[in-house]
Amino acid sequence: MEIYTKKSHLSTRKITMIATFAAISFVLAFIELPVPFSPSFAKYDLSDLPALIIAFAYGPMEGIMIGLIKNLLQLTTTSTGGVGEFANFVMGGSFIFVAGTIYKFNKTKTTAWISIVVGSIVVSVMAAIMNYFVLLPLFETFMPLDQLIQSFSAFIPFINSKLDIVLYNAIPFNLIKGLMIGIVTMLVYKRLSKILKGKL
Repeated sequence: MEIYTKKSHLSTRKITMIATFAAISFVLAFIELPVPFSPSFAKYDLSDLPALIIAFAYGPMEGIMIGLIKNLLQLTTTSTGGVGEFANFVMGGSFIFVAGTIYKFNKTKTTAWISIVVGSIVVSVMAAIMNYFVLLPLFETFMPLDQLIQSFSAFIPFINSKLDIVLYNAIPFNLIKGLMIGIVTMLVYKRLSKILKGKL
């Protein structure tokens, strides 16, 4: 009976924390910041931060669950017919899955940093694919391709094609974003992990 109670308590705590961090992720999605060296319509947020923290604490699937819940909630206010949310889930999920999986098998500080770097590289590759085949075509429904390219080349002169936007904007930005989320996670995780695992 004691073992059952402990497991039940842990399960309840985990469910509560996942729900709480999913809500935080949803709120963070509305705090949009301009992407450096990009036109005004290019925005980013730090809504994958709670998902990475949960992935480190409980595992990669729990982290992905945060991203899924966030994007499902965002469907209630979507302006992209769910396309943007799908792309966001795929990119964020790739980062969380890779980083969370690497850390899960060897929970050390060094491994955490390795997981963040590898996860950032993976999300950059996934961002390239999603931007080229999903997000940029979505923007093309609102803006002709030539005008879209020109809006980016105003900040980065050697951008002359859709592929250039991906190579010189989407990939480096998502690499930096992943590393930035990882750095913040490393700064706060130790204290938050005690709360998440009920050690306070």
